[in-house]
Amino acid sequence: MTVPLDRHYLAELQVSAERISRMRRIVAAHLRHWNLDLQVRPVCRAAEELLTNVQRHVGDDNRCVVELRWSGRHLTVSVADDDSRMPRLLDGGGGGLSRVMALSDSWGTCRTGGGKVVWFTRYAETPVPTELLPRTPLPGGLTSRRRPAAALV
Repeated sequence: MTVPLDRHYLAELQVSAERISRMRRIVAAHLRHWNLDLQVRPVCRAAEELLTNVQRHVGDDNRCVVELRWSGRHLTVSVADDDSRMPRLLDGGGGGLSRVMALSDSWGTCRTGGGKVVWFTRYAETPVPTELLPRTPLPGGLTSRRRPAAALV
């Protein structure tokens, strides 16, 4: 199976509780379209954490950009906003960046000219289909070489 390399999705939104749940559904739809069904739950939870952090720390109705990029081996999700304050990993926290860290293989932050980007990656190799193929018929039209058990008695 060949996968087009570097699948990409980009969306700009104003952060609110309603839009966060809508973006979660959009992310899930893209992952399913890319045949990454096993990634839907952890990726959506981590992306939702990043968006909730924007809402909580930057403010409602702030604009941000969500980007998904899948190379065929790694899936990267990033959220960019226009607030220059860098996020911190808090001790003993069960949510926020602690949850993102637990759900991802790597994560990080980066300052931009107008704010910051917070991102995470997950290993997501190209799925291998496991289709069942029909048996090749035996020569001469025979379907079985063994005699039925009832005929042996």
